Amino acid sequence: MRLTFHGAAGQVTGSCTSLEHGGARILVDCGAFQGPARLTALNRRRFTFPPRSVAAVVLTHAHVDHIGRLPLLTAQGFRGPIYCTAGTADLVEIMLLDSARIHERDAEEQNAWRLRAGRPAVKPLFTEGDVARILERLETRDYGVPFEVGRTAVLRVTFRDAGHILGSASVLLERDGHRILFSGDIGPRDQPIVRDPEPAPPCDVLVIESTYGDREHPRTDVTDDLLLKVLEHARADGGALLIPAFAVGRTQNVLYRLKTLSERKKLVFPEVYLDSPLAIRATEIYRAHPECFDEEARARLEAGSGLVWMSELRVLKDRQDSIALNRDNRPKIVVAASGMCTAGPILHHLRHHLWRPEADVLFAGYQAEGTLGRKILDGAKHVRIHDRPVQVRASIHQISGLSAHTDRKGLRAWAESAGSPKKIFVNHGEAGPAAAMAESLRAVFPGAEINLPQLEEGFEL
Repeated sequence: MRLTFHGAAGQVTGSCTSLEHGGARILVDCGAFQGPARLTALNRRRFTFPPRSVAAVVLTHAHVDHIGRLPLLTAQGFRGPIYCTAGTADLVEIMLLDSARIHERDAEEQNAWRLRAGRPAVKPLFTEGDVARILERLETRDYGVPFEVGRTAVLRVTFRDAGHILGSASVLLERDGHRILFSGDIGPRDQPIVRDPEPAPPCDVLVIESTYGDREHPRTDVTDDLLLKVLEHARADGGALLIPAFAVGRTQNVLYRLKTLSERKKLVFPEVYLDSPLAIRATEIYRAHPECFDEEARARLEAGSGLVWMSELRVLKDRQDSIALNRDNRPKIVVAASGMCTAGPILHHLRHHLWRPEADVLFAGYQAEGTLGRKILDGAKHVRIHDRPVQVRASIHQISGLSAHTDRKGLRAWAESAGSPKKIFVNHGEAGPAAAMAESLRAVFPGAEINLPQLEEGFEL
């Protein structure tokens, strides 16, 4: 067997790992690179393996950095099945269609000036038609029920709940008594809505993420207290509180916590605005999959109180609503996509409010290197939004406990149940967090070979 890392190696995004065995190739995830131009440029290069050689793709979950190159895989010749949980399948459709529309719109805007300048037109990375061909290949499987992948060299595959977002899974691959475990993205314990991650099963080879491999999040009760303090700070400032949030997972998490504070009569803002059509559709999909919920979320649903909807919540249905909101300078909370401020309606809200000293911005999750969110979080005094300079005068906050990723302590606790793996590969993390995670795991597995793979690096198992 040979394991090769085609993404999320030396960085967080672009998850794509191939396992070659018996003349067959299986991919675990096929995600998009996100962040600075040097990374996003990788999305347009051809795969370094023949897509026709891929017998099947197994998905851990539906975030774009794990599924965003699937349409390119099919366009270059892949014809096999794509296995995932039912929750992931529903989210894959809306996530990829939304990405396709963004790529098509970006190409159209670029071509408007490229053609006038006598430069060749660019094509979108992929289209809605490319996405349709992906959706035909989705095959859903339940948690905990093994199934076989491949025709000649068969692998046994089992999904285990990763507790990250709806439908997220760790992936256990078995052949001839050997067990390879891919963590996917592991969620924190006591996260709203979804169940806690299942413990890692015993394995010979472990591939583990390290997004927050160098730090620890505050406890759940501390996170709620920190959120309340940010709300009180923003109320005292008297302006808008902007919360960039991923449409899937982070938005539902944030709204669930705001609803909880509202029910406890602690929410100090009169209105909360959700500006993300994709997040609205994702929340509807969440409601359709109560089998993924924890006990508290199921109880809320059965009691008819809803997961995130509250009297203070206002949903912005179109761009005109969003524009009108930016003309209203009254205090408010605005939850908007995208989570790392790379696109979407959050850019318009930041352009209108980031320069105001009475405004606040709360980062509720990881900000990749090179993104606008990372620049703001790192203390930039001036940024460019829509090619215009904007001064940063708003108060900037971050609460890592709102993340859908567990921290170093959580990853280590999850890995400790994996028996005695002989080889461990630490991926899905920037250099510092990945190295810290590797060092932490050396204390748990002193006899294991621990690797920090780089892009396109392969290993014989």
